[in-house]
Amino acid sequence: MSEETDRANAQPSSEDRLSLLWRRVKEHRIAQWTVGYVAVAYGIQHAVILTSESFEWPNAVARVTMLLLALGLPLAMTLAWYHGARASRVSHGELAIVSTLLVIGAFLFYVFARPADDVANRSASAPALQQASAVPSASPAQSANGISLAVLPFANVSGDPGQEFFSDGISDEIMTALAKITALRVVGRESAFQFKGKSQDNRAVGQALGATYLIEGSVRKAGDRVRITAQLVQSDNGVSLWTESYDRELKDIFVTQEDVARAIAGALRVPLGLRQGDALVPNRTIDFDAYQEFLRAQALYRSRESEQAIRLLEALTAREPAFAPAWALLSRAYEFNFGFSVAYQSGEPDRARRLAAEALAKAEAAAQRAIQIDPNLADGHVSLGRVRQRRGEILVADRLFTKALMLDPNNAEALHQESVLLAAAGRTKEALALRQRLQTLEPFVPLFVTNNADILWLNGQTEAAIAMLMSQPANAPRVQALAKIYASAGQYKQAADTLLTIPREGYSPGVVEAAVRLLRAAPARVSPANLSRLGDLDFVGVHVGAPEHASDFYAASAELGYAFLFYSVWHPSFAAVRKTTGFKSYARKAGLVDYWRAKGWPDLCKPVGADDFACE
Repeated sequence: MSEETDRANAQPSSEDRLSLLWRRVKEHRIAQWTVGYVAVAYGIQHAVILTSESFEWPNAVARVTMLLLALGLPLAMTLAWYHGARASRVSHGELAIVSTLLVIGAFLFYVFARPADDVANRSASAPALQQASAVPSASPAQSANGISLAVLPFANVSGDPGQEFFSDGISDEIMTALAKITALRVVGRESAFQFKGKSQDNRAVGQALGATYLIEGSVRKAGDRVRITAQLVQSDNGVSLWTESYDRELKDIFVTQEDVARAIAGALRVPLGLRQGDALVPNRTIDFDAYQEFLRAQALYRSRESEQAIRLLEALTAREPAFAPAWALLSRAYEFNFGFSVAYQSGEPDRARRLAAEALAKAEAAAQRAIQIDPNLADGHVSLGRVRQRRGEILVADRLFTKALMLDPNNAEALHQESVLLAAAGRTKEALALRQRLQTLEPFVPLFVTNNADILWLNGQTEAAIAMLMSQPANAPRVQALAKIYASAGQYKQAADTLLTIPREGYSPGVVEAAVRLLRAAPARVSPANLSRLGDLDFVGVHVGAPEHASDFYAASAELGYAFLFYSVWHPSFAAVRKTTGFKSYARKAGLVDYWRAKGWPDLCKPVGADDFACE
């Protein structure tokens, strides 16, 4: 036998090598060491995450420990290879291997831990929402670390279109829960819901909403169970950062919403910022059927079907008298419903005055009940503030709206109501600051945008106001505001042409046409008889030599005990209106004089004697 043959026979086969390797793995208990290490590492990391949330440690702590524990796995396997069976001295070869792994680990740590800071820096320097107007983004609403989030409406995949209100309600609740986390700026509900049912690129949606992250999801309700799927998406590249499904019983809906919100916060590595014992979702005792009725009533109210909403809410509050959100919503429905009632639109003052008093009495009682049950519910204070403002108690309304904003600084309705109140009181610069915050939170609500443009106009930014209104879809408030601004600039033909496009719902026959004829005649003076009953188009009187009629609509609303706020009067083009007895009468009945005596007089007005005042 040759030497080559002997050498070949002496070499172990590949099968023998595998057997030796497997025997070594078993003898040195490498699998046991690996499983044991993974279990210990998981326990350590879980403890770190819980501790980080409790003590609000920086997000980097959890990232660093996770990376170090992951890098420790190959070290544990190496030690098991050499020492798994019995203890022995560390050889030079082992030291070389361990040293090499530590060097590789240090390099990986630098590569993967360092970019996290870069990502945070990029988020912090992300441009604010770009507007077509001159309203800048509001820094108070922007979170310190630049994380802005939009919760898009969850898809209803229950197979029943009638369950749309439920999936929308779940989206609302998760959005409300996330808004309590101070490290996040959450885009408002109405603006996020503008993208419902629309197929658009995530990047375009994120840019439009000013959101660095989007939450998408779906809701499937079947029998007594619900399945909620949520996904966290980075808007600039569409990458999914986290996704989870929750298959639970319907009775656990509030716990499920809490879990979803906490998981999203965990995926974003932001501290919850809650006080001891607080939760993102209130621990409500309401049963699921009643909660479902609340979501249904909420959807009806938002679609302006207030009478149906009232019926549901009256039954619900009788059944669940301790559910504060239902009382707050019922208050708003009572107050809102009168403004669109036949009694108010009919022009019968005595009947309208009686029904307004009845509606506001019910609204006040409901709001008071909401506050009594939950003094920290911002919506309860907003609802009561609306009632007080309608009654001409602006000073009280101001305190209530301010209280609501202390409880919830990003409450869109509170920002809207307080800013309009400030504008009506002549504090237009303060009003603009609040509108800036509101525009950041709710950039696409037509009513809000129209008021934003109006208050820009009051502050001398006419071109920006026009640009903002031109970007909006045609609706009555937008068209009326645009015509008013054109007229204030002496562009009467353009004002008249614009007013012709206004939807006629809510206007008596011939009113719009009469206003258009007057604008076409401007600036010629006309007979006051031609200015009767123009409603909220009374601004036309300013431009045809009849400023005493420009406040008729607002004076009549205050006389009925259902006052609207009149802020256009502070524009330079309305200077003659401020000197009329009609405006003085309105200011007293709407509560402005009481407000000025307590808070200070506007620049354009001053007290005269004990009971009078004069404006320039």
